[in-house]
Amino acid sequence: MMEVRRFEDLGQGDFGWLKARYHFSFARYYDPERMGFGDLRVVNDDRVAAGHGFDLHPHQDMEIITYVRQGEIRHRDNQGNEGVTKAGNVQVMSAGSGIAHMEYASESEPTVLYQIWIEPREKGVAPRWEMAEFPTETVDSSLRLLVSGRAQDEGKGALMMHADAAVWGGRLAAGSGITQDFGQRFYILISAGVVAIGGNILQAGDALAATGEGPLEMKAGEDAEVVVIGLRA
Repeated sequence: MMEVRRFEDLGQGDFGWLKARYHFSFARYYDPERMGFGDLRVVNDDRVAAGHGFDLHPHQDMEIITYVRQGEIRHRDNQGNEGVTKAGNVQVMSAGSGIAHMEYASESEPTVLYQIWIEPREKGVAPRWEMAEFPTETVDSSLRLLVSGRAQDEGKGALMMHADAAVWGGRLAAGSGITQDFGQRFYILISAGVVAIGGNILQAGDALAATGEGPLEMKAGEDAEVVVIGLRA
């Protein structure tokens, strides 16, 4: 079963320096029909103005993945971690027993990113932060595995998280297509371009929630960028 979620139907938040679209209930946006999808609790499509960002704030018992689509995000936390994640790259923070961090866009350009929160399989783990650079050229046969907490993905070069989930991403050239198995429950984000999936035409900002599906075929109608979050059934 597939459910398309159009960009214009998402929750909204406009704070001047931050313009956000919420795929699920978050902050002041509440929809009892959209409280999450399996272990997936938050997907925020954020646009952060240059030189602005999120001041120091705490998290606990959540796996937080940031996929940067434009610009860069600068991270600093109370565990001594500090780094810059640029467009096309990914950072993972395991909040675990508790962590406080701040994130800011660069002074020179705005930042566009997905913020993804997934429930951990165990609570109270040691907090951690990690970032990795991934190739940004278009993919030929499958999206790249970016983050995973699944046993079958050990040693595949993905960032680790404490959740029974995985995140894939990559760019598709116009006219190209791939077929890939993301499991029985997954959430697809179209970051850019136009992609056809299961008879549905998805445009930038749209999403698709799927359950009970096998290998999935997707085809790019124009140059596109796609992020897939695979979850336990």
